[in-house]
Amino acid sequence: MLGSRRTYQSDVHAFPSPGRLIPAGAIGLDSFALAFHLSAMSLRPRTLAAGFIAPCLPTKTDKLPSGGQWLHEIKHDGFRIIARKDGERVRLYSRPGNDFTRRFPLIVETLARLRSRSCIIDGEAVACDDNGVALFDLVRHHRANDSVFLYAFDLIELNGDDMRRDPLEVRKATLRSMLAKAGLGLRFNEHLEGDGPTVFAHACKMGLEGIVSKRKDSPYRSGRSPDWLKMKNPAAPAVKREAEEDWGK
Repeated sequence: MLGSRRTYQSDVHAFPSPGRLIPAGAIGLDSFALAFHLSAMSLRPRTLAAGFIAPCLPTKTDKLPSGGQWLHEIKHDGFRIIARKDGERVRLYSRPGNDFTRRFPLIVETLARLRSRSCIIDGEAVACDDNGVALFDLVRHHRANDSVFLYAFDLIELNGDDMRRDPLEVRKATLRSMLAKAGLGLRFNEHLEGDGPTVFAHACKMGLEGIVSKRKDSPYRSGRSPDWLKMKNPAAPAVKREAEEDWGK
């Protein structure tokens, strides 16, 4: 169970610029429930095979959900990245599994410094303009490789334990704790609760790509998931670019 919810109207006014973070205590899990879950989790060790883990992909929707079972995240315009740390070895994989490790040094350096022995983080590699809005062309044309950072939104593995069967809200709470003191290369992608269409309308006003709505209790599954629903801002550069280039991102 998540902590006490604020009214959504206040959430709209507190909606973060993509380049800024919400205070860590703004959204979180009940400490007792989390402690109980982690204790139970320790009794059932799970491991993941080495190498690339295919990402979970959102399903397009024309009707965003609302209610207490859903959370809503900003969809940033960048490169999807699966970031993996295993001891001193760090690897960054693109959505289809290409090795991008040498391309984004800031993400690699920050991931290597995390205190965890091993982890697999799902996120979006982005570069932002002066207003904190992600600009895809900066990443695509290698114009900001040294400053590209990862907006991390899910945790697949931690210290040898496969997290994929755990509820999304547990994975995100653990990820937030991991990244609380991380460097500039890794930033936690916050979420909002409440009415999906209202969150989407506010994202559009800010000129963002759109949002992804996710069920709080959903496991992590590679491939297209009905528990992750995306809607894109029709005026966003990403949508116009896809229409022109037929990328079908």
